[in-house]
Amino acid sequence: MTVQRVAARTIPFTESVIREMTRLIGETHPHDGINLAQGFPDFPAPSAVKEAACDAIRADINQYAITWGAKSFRDAIAAKTATFLGLDVDPETEITVTCGATEGMVASMLATVNPGDEVVIFEPFYENYGPDCILADAVPRFVPLQAPAWTFDPDQLAAAFSDRTRAVVINSPNNPTGKIFTRSELEMIGRLCERYDCVVFSDEIYEHLTYDGEEFVSPAVVDGLRGRTAIINGLSKTYSVTGWRVGYIIAPPDLTTAIRKVHDFLTVGAAAPLQEAGTVALNLPASYFDQLRRGYEERRDLMLQGLRDSGFVPFVPRGAYYIMSDIASFGFPDDVTFAHALTAQLGVAVVPGSSFYSDPVRGRTQVRFAFPKRLETLRDAIARLHATGATLILPN
Repeated sequence: MTVQRVAARTIPFTESVIREMTRLIGETHPHDGINLAQGFPDFPAPSAVKEAACDAIRADINQYAITWGAKSFRDAIAAKTATFLGLDVDPETEITVTCGATEGMVASMLATVNPGDEVVIFEPFYENYGPDCILADAVPRFVPLQAPAWTFDPDQLAAAFSDRTRAVVINSPNNPTGKIFTRSELEMIGRLCERYDCVVFSDEIYEHLTYDGEEFVSPAVVDGLRGRTAIINGLSKTYSVTGWRVGYIIAPPDLTTAIRKVHDFLTVGAAAPLQEAGTVALNLPASYFDQLRRGYEERRDLMLQGLRDSGFVPFVPRGAYYIMSDIASFGFPDDVTFAHALTAQLGVAVVPGSSFYSDPVRGRTQVRFAFPKRLETLRDAIARLHATGATLILPN
């Protein structure tokens, strides 16, 4: 008799498509490839933040911090949350520091979701959310967002809820669409959460990247959701330190107690010297966040125009640093074939849109571009993309 040596829950998993495209661009164009697939900057992190990390290491802050986060860092998280969200949170009972927002999401699910519970997820979605549900032995229920504005049908949302629903995942600003959920949308979600007694997992990693005067609203400030929302955030995107893996969860005390237990046995704790640097990062002046937003809005506008000039049909993102684009006019059979051809032939990596949908067919004419790059990198990418229609060859 053959014994299956791996857990059944892992069998449906594939390699992350985002990380796969990063690997492929490195293999096909090791010296001149442009990675617009994975969302990390090719420009430096703030000098003050880097110096703070070096100072902490030199000061021998190199041993375990408190499992749920160094006090100075938790205090800084609480202060920043009060400033930007208007929320007073207790750093002693409502904050858990994690190894990135990625751990923050799965730790929150494992701490609050029971086997067989259902979790509502809007799609297209960041590719980790589905596997997170599976790891928690939960069942994802998907609610479609409709392009170009990425709105949802209230009836479809209501139909996704039942007595088995335990939680809702909200990612605003959204990866991959750039959608920012409005207050009225969040209030609609909130009424359903109150009716079915659900928790909200609010991924707010792109909170400072909003464009065209759009307002970011956290579910935690919406009536009825403060006591049932776990905010998941981190340093990666705002401070250009995606490799540091320092995140945090802000949640009511009862949820935090459970989350801290899971976090402790998952990872013990985040890197101590990087938490010290995080304290410096979170205390940067308001002008830093304004400059960050303006810089990304300039990149977005440059990329949007470049895509249009190259024959793409991009959907305008209102936040985050990604652009979803329609590719139907190029005549490829699907998004995967197109993305692989673009990577191999022009040296520009993108993410196939199907990886963001529960049904891959819904994304077969879409790809995602990431634009957290220097302007010169984006101009180089646009110059290559201009040749897409003329030179991209459909593989045999």
